[in-house]
Formats: sequence, structure tokens, C-alpha cells
Amino acid sequence: MRNLEEDDPLEDFQHRDVTLLGETRKVYTAGTGPAVIVMAEMPGISPRVARFARQVRAAGFTAWMPSLFGRDGAVPTAKEGKAIFERACISREFRAFAANGSSPIATWLRALAAHAHTECGGPGVGAIGMCFTGNFALSMMLEKAVLAPVLSQPSLPLDEPSGVDITAEELERVRQRLVDEDLTVLAYRFEGDAFCRAERFAAYQRALGERFHARVLPDSAAGPKSQRPDDFFRFIPTPHSVLTVHLVDREGEPTATARDEVLAFFQRRLLGHTPDVSR
Repeated sequence: MRNLEEDDPLEDFQHRDVTLLGETRKVYTAGTGPAVIVMAEMPGISPRVARFARQVRAAGFTAWMPSLFGRDGAVPTAKEGKAIFERACISREFRAFAANGSSPIATWLRALAAHAHTECGGPGVGAIGMCFTGNFALSMMLEKAVLAPVLSQPSLPLDEPSGVDITAEELERVRQRLVDEDLTVLAYRFEGDAFCRAERFAAYQRALGERFHARVLPDSAAGPKSQRPDDFFRFIPTPHSVLTVHLVDREGEPTATARDEVLAFFQRRLLGHTPDVSR
């Protein structure tokens, strides 16, 4: 078992430079089967994000983990994480604040989904975003290859709790596609999350109706904070990361049940058989 408090070399992933739309990014891939795009939370591909990608791989998929910010594989420290967060907030690729607009990086991620589908085959692609990237899986539904979107604690825009990181026109196009193709969106948050509040899920529910399946976990379900005094997540005041930092990886725990539900969702949509989430 890997030590999640040590940097992860990601040695069991293929390290690839992927050029799409004239932009090259590092992407880490592992596994076989249909593709699932795993988008890291702030401040980057931590050992816990990599653990989730490995669980995706074990469930029968090829995990595609694009490097969007931060130092890949690093245990997030408060100082480094703060610097990464501040850079991302002013980057033109991310709309960290203004609501009801799409982050430009979503266009590249849609191209990545189409590329991954071509390479891996299957009926389509899954996508999961977390925190800063949480809403991107929804924006990626504008790419026809994406069939299984998961939003974990979607946190943008940061300054408007009821705002969504997608234009009204795009959101309507996503809603229509969900209806036309009988698709659904899974979404997760902790009840007391200061960055992904009830108002945001309510906005999604109004826009997408019964196609939006919200899961709200009690704060008591969150795992304990790291004991490292410089850990980035010690400075986040509320439970936040459902599938990574605050995951309690024991059978019967609400966060583990949420993780297994996500994997089963991918299996239903992309493999077309009875889910098997054994790892």
C-alpha cells in the first residue's frame, strides 16, 4: 500500500505529451478499456487523486489524468498550494470568479475526451472533475463522446455560491442532450462545504431537473485532517474532498460508498454490464 503522505512518482502511469488545438499538456494514462478523464482538484495531481485514478483503472477503465496545474504527484503543502491556487485564479484558462461563463480550458478537455474515445474505444468516455475542476465534467458533455459526467464538490465560481461555471446556452444544450440520450449527472458535496454550497446544487437542479442526481454527505462522514502542520488541506475549514482527502476507505463508510457508486456509474454507462467495484 502506498504512503499517501509521500510524493507519488506515478511510475505505473504512462507519461504522455498530448497536443490538441495547438496546446500541449502532460497526460498520465493507465489501464485498459473505455477512457475516464480524471481531473484533479486544487492544487494538482496529489497522491490521493492518483489513488482514485488507480481505482478507476482497477474498475475496468483507462484512466486519463491531465496535468492542469501544480506539481504532478506531489503531496500538497500549504505554501506551494497557495501559490498554485493564486496563479490559477488569475489564469485566462480558468474562470475562477465570474459566474455563468465557461472556463476556456473546458474546450481543450472536450478535445481530450474525443481523442481518448478514439484511442480507447467503447461506447463513450467518462469524466470526473473535483473542486476547481468540478464543473468541467458537465461542460465536457458538449462533446458527444462523454456519456458519464461526475461533479465532485464543484467550487467555481468562488465568489457566487449559486453560480455555475458554464453559460446558460451551453447548460441548456447539456440539459437537452441528457433528455435526448437518457443520460444523468452525478454530483457530490459535503453538507457544510464552504466552497460548494447548497445554492450551487440547487442551481444545477433547477437547470437539469431529474437528470441531476445530487448526493449530499454529512460532515461527520469526512475523514480526519492530515497531521502534517504544512498540509494544504489543514487550512480548508470544512469537509470538502469527497473522493480524495476526506475519503474514509472502509466498507460501509459514506465516502467509500460514494466512491463505489461513481465507479459503478462508469461501469453501467461505459461497460454495459453489472457493476464490479472490487479493487
